[in-house]
Amino acid sequence: MLPVVALVGRPNVGKSTLFNVLTRTRDALVADEPGLTRDRKYGFGRVGPIPYIAIDTGGLLERPGALERLMAEQAGRAIEEADRVILLVDARAGLTPDDEFIARILRRAGKPVVVAANKSEGKDSDMAAAEFHALGFGEPQPMSAAHLQGIEPLMDMVLAGLEAKPAAVVDQRAIHVAVVGRPNVGKSTLINRFLGEERLVAFDEPGTTRDAIFVPFERDGRSYVLIDTAGVRRKARVEEKVEKFSIVKTLQAIDEAQVVIGIVDAQEGVTEQDASLFGLVVERGRSLVIAINKWDKLATEQRDNVRRELDLKLSFLPFAPQHFISARHGSGVGELLATVDRAHAAANREMPTVELTRLLEQAVITHQPPLVKGRRIKLRYAHQGGRNPPVIIIHGNQTNQVPDAYRRYLENIFRKAYDLVGAPVRVEFRTDDNPYAVKVRRATRPKARRSHQRR
Repeated sequence: MLPVVALVGRPNVGKSTLFNVLTRTRDALVADEPGLTRDRKYGFGRVGPIPYIAIDTGGLLERPGALERLMAEQAGRAIEEADRVILLVDARAGLTPDDEFIARILRRAGKPVVVAANKSEGKDSDMAAAEFHALGFGEPQPMSAAHLQGIEPLMDMVLAGLEAKPAAVVDQRAIHVAVVGRPNVGKSTLINRFLGEERLVAFDEPGTTRDAIFVPFERDGRSYVLIDTAGVRRKARVEEKVEKFSIVKTLQAIDEAQVVIGIVDAQEGVTEQDASLFGLVVERGRSLVIAINKWDKLATEQRDNVRRELDLKLSFLPFAPQHFISARHGSGVGELLATVDRAHAAANREMPTVELTRLLEQAVITHQPPLVKGRRIKLRYAHQGGRNPPVIIIHGNQTNQVPDAYRRYLENIFRKAYDLVGAPVRVEFRTDDNPYAVKVRRATRPKARRSHQRR
């Protein structure tokens, strides 16, 4: 399972800037917990020697007001969830009483801590970090999140000695399916529907309190492993309806899955958190099937409204099939599993180079790439670069100038040709070296002037 890194510190030391750098995005999944004004933000860490989950928190103060106390509760929960903690401090402002207060909290928590002296650009590294030795967490790491300086050495230090934790030993031939969604959308009910009819749970492998649970089961001769984020445990408690919600557990489940079932509550409609969560599924390259639950409870007019919301708010997921189901009564659930099978097959589809290149040629004839400074972008051939998710690599010249709209056009061509249902196909471009470039540069280089006199 992915390790967890929490970013903590007083206000305005650069936690959110560092979070955006580590996740390479400005989007994050936010913990939606009633009564909490300042939420934690979660994302997949991309900078560092191993993958991880990053958590951004609000600023901590020694003398908090009402708002700051809520932020402190959030930060405390992030520290509990974390395997490692980055304590951000401001190298320009120097050591403050609030920094020392936060350090005392972290010492009591007992988690490994690395001090990151942010805003160290333009300063001698030893001088930038010197006074923060007093916090007692070893050698501080000078860095600048805004200027992208010292980030990789920081993460090497933070993640040293950590490895992605191995998942439970389960049948690797089975399709690994994560069921994710907000609290009370019906995750437990759907999982119970899968398990309760066949009663073929082989074992229950718990991890820590925040780890996902691996539950094998079979249906129609196919083997599956449910990666449970809903708090369901064992067959004897199959009627349990309480849904627990841990974003860390959800992101770990997404990382372990091959196919993700994302559940939307039809009665509440599509929320921003639904869209953010499903976006992280795609970012991680997992196949996605969307289940709109509690459909049986809606009137015709309400159903039309939900369909419009799906088109509007999930327009970035045109490849993700949608199923309108009732997990409680079982309607549509059988079709849902059939689509999971299709999505899994699509993510692992073999696409021969000859066929991909032929499709590329036909696509270019039908709709040519644009001109760039009077020269046409040329796309020569394509080959498969990976599976789960499917990756297609296209070679040509000026490929760094290919517009996003044309990339999406090609993605749709390949998706339709290979029936890539539910799979977030990725098209990558490579610019081939021009063998004549050196000769051209030599031919066009101005000749050096000869000196007519030697002094």
